[in-house]
Amino acid sequence: MNAPDADAPLIERVKQGDVKAFEMLVVKYQRRIERLIGRMVRDVDLVPDIAQETFIRAYRAIPQFRGESAFYTWLYRIAVNTAKKALMELKRDPLVTESARASRDDDDDRSPAENELTDGETPEALLASKQIAAAVNFAIQGLSEELRQAITLREIEGLSYEEIAELMNCPIGTVRSRIFRAREAIAERLRPLLDTRAGERW
Repeated sequence: MNAPDADAPLIERVKQGDVKAFEMLVVKYQRRIERLIGRMVRDVDLVPDIAQETFIRAYRAIPQFRGESAFYTWLYRIAVNTAKKALMELKRDPLVTESARASRDDDDDRSPAENELTDGETPEALLASKQIAAAVNFAIQGLSEELRQAITLREIEGLSYEEIAELMNCPIGTVRSRIFRAREAIAERLRPLLDTRAGERW
């Protein structure tokens, strides 16, 4: 990824007080940040607020951005910390989680499995795909935070092992291990639906 080079001119303009330049960065990364937060917080009603808070924090902190990593890597860390803060607050107000589950049920278009459907699918195949998509999402949400973050960055965000290692502040070997374990856990959950043999991974 060439994010540092691509974003550097805009970042310099922001540092000089150009608000429009920051708005361009928001437009560029808003969907990815909202998708990331949606995977962490689950309650779709909270996602826009947390994303907005993320960008506010980023704007305030951008004078300290040194360009030692990609801008998105830096922004990602701010989003994760902001979402974690929101999750801590949610634990003091657990009523929110039920609406999150209801929203998830009605919003399967987030699932990568469903995005692969074509217009020629039969109703039976469509139902099977919906079941698989739901099972994948359920399995991902059931992972530990470290495994969930690693598999999301790899399979949903499409980041390289090197980028994930930088984001998660751990060796590449650890990243590979976490992704392997996450895939194994998801495959275990999917086996009854896919009728796969033991040892196969999705």
